[in-house]
Amino acid sequence: MNIEVISNALAGSLAGANAFPDVVRLLTAEGVESYRADLVRLEETFYMPDGRTHVEKMDFPPRGIGEHFSAAEVVSAIRASQAGECKYPEFLNRVMDAGTTSYVVYLSGRKAIYFGRKGEFHVEEFPRAKP
Repeated sequence: MNIEVISNALAGSLAGANAFPDVVRLLTAEGVESYRADLVRLEETFYMPDGRTHVEKMDFPPRGIGEHFSAAEVVSAIRASQAGECKYPEFLNRVMDAGTTSYVVYLSGRKAIYFGRKGEFHVEEFPRAKP
């Protein structure tokens, strides 16, 4: 696990420079199996298949999280990100407003799960690659 690559991938995302597919490629190349973004603590934890982990603090301004989880608003933020209409900082603001307290990205499983305060969740499969 190359901590510098992981740290740079997160920093680039928070600066709006890295798109999600680029981050997936970088982390997958480093052997990262999954990662969890804790939006309450503003930390991301990266998990390796052998049990090793690494925690990175998110350089993102603390803010409140919406009281009610809205899967529709989470999906709207995801689609805007996929279309290149919003960068990672705006995406975070949008999913936090939608009541997301954390999300887990399963790189090997090709999906992300977004969680709300009361155990609500939304499962988002990665889009299929275009031929």
